[in-house]
Amino acid sequence: MAENDTPQTSDQQTSGESAEQQFAVQKIYTKDISFESPNAPGIFTEQLQPQINLELNSNGKRVADDVYEVVLSLTVTVKHEEKTAYLIEVQQSGVFYIKGFNRDELGHMLGSFCPEMLFPYAREVVSDIATRGGFPQLLLAPVNFEALYAKHLADQQQADTDSASQ
Repeated sequence: MAENDTPQTSDQQTSGESAEQQFAVQKIYTKDISFESPNAPGIFTEQLQPQINLELNSNGKRVADDVYEVVLSLTVTVKHEEKTAYLIEVQQSGVFYIKGFNRDELGHMLGSFCPEMLFPYAREVVSDIATRGGFPQLLLAPVNFEALYAKHLADQQQADTDSASQ
């Protein structure tokens, strides 16, 4: 890019920055899968009234220049009364090329945008494993990763405020 002595306006800077921003999915894969049905086969003789608990976690890390791995971890616990019918743990991962984003934007990409891309894959794995385990299909409801990321930022800011005041 040739440099010139003319200062850029904010519109020119914005369009120049966005032209340099790059995002690409390089690979989506299942990193880890676990299925347990500790009360089988007895659980199959009962009329299930399932209580479903979903735990989500995501983690992004740099693996090379402008290349990041994001791991979306799901733990689904399905109980009937006090007995665990089954437990599914899935780590759905992706490798993403992300370039030209500032620190806050990169945090948003790794903490919200990428996990949102991975969730449909993880949702399909959970559904398939539940069925293969002999249980009815389990379709997880969509997740608002934008809201979860905003809550994470607010919680982090509150924790920083609390530690600064002590």
